[in-house]
Amino acid sequence: MTISSKVSASFSQPQVYHHGFTSHAHGPVIHASVTSKTKRLIDIIGALVGLVVTVLVAIPVAIAMQIDNPGPLLYSQIRCGYKGMPFTLWKFRSMVVNAEQLKHLVNNQAAGHIFKNDHDPRITRVGRFLRRTSLDEFPQFWNVLMGEMSLVGTRPPTVDEVSHYLPRHMDRLNVKPGLTGEWQTRGRSSIKDFEEIVRMDLEYQQKWSVLYDIQLILKTFIVIFRKEGAW
Repeated sequence: MTISSKVSASFSQPQVYHHGFTSHAHGPVIHASVTSKTKRLIDIIGALVGLVVTVLVAIPVAIAMQIDNPGPLLYSQIRCGYKGMPFTLWKFRSMVVNAEQLKHLVNNQAAGHIFKNDHDPRITRVGRFLRRTSLDEFPQFWNVLMGEMSLVGTRPPTVDEVSHYLPRHMDRLNVKPGLTGEWQTRGRSSIKDFEEIVRMDLEYQQKWSVLYDIQLILKTFIVIFRKEGAW
């Protein structure tokens, strides 16, 4: 079964009504965050401000990157967004150019449908700095502006990860992926259990409100400043 057919089959099943979801007459249940105009307005304003900062840091990052490990400034990867829709996610490159070809040589320290290694040798010196400060994520403000992501949401999974999902895992795709979220404020890279990530993503959906999003954004600044759970 292909990713698109798997996702389609999963979301065609009856939906359970619970907190954070709204129903449209004779249509599927849609999470309130997806249709919130206030959330979208915050996303647009935040993305525009973020993109200005991204442009400003891009020049020094590009210079440092060419000295450390010459290659493209940006890295793109296909990720699955709301309801499993694929989109191109952008980052400042933090690994060597042929990182994907070397992935099979790196031990996966995570449990479940994610890949993590505390000391991944593919990460460059500049890349480690970018990850510790979360600067590598800044190009994703473009994804937020385009509506493919939100400032706050769930962790955006890869196509390969979603191909191994069980039906219950698909529920985490009921909202847009975010630049930050529960996983970012409660451990970041130190969280290595996929089921824990799913639990937090579903918890976010239950707790969601515009105020809760703002709280998570503020917590994110604190976590980044303290460099907690990042390498």
